[in-house]
Amino acid sequence: MGLFKSDIFRSFGLGFALGAVLLVGTVWAQSEDGISGKVIPKAEAAAPMPDRTR
Repeated sequence: MGLFKSDIFRSFGLGFALGAVLLVGTVWAQSEDGISGKVIPKAEAAAPMPDRTR
């Protein structure tokens, strides 16, 4: 079928991919910690547990 061999689907795919790259790049450039700073929280050490073996 000639509908799916059209260049319009390739154009939409290319536009979607370039738009996604542009969006991720913009978010990354505006954040201090990068993308991982917004998704993954910084590690914190747990408070020491009291010794209950005695």
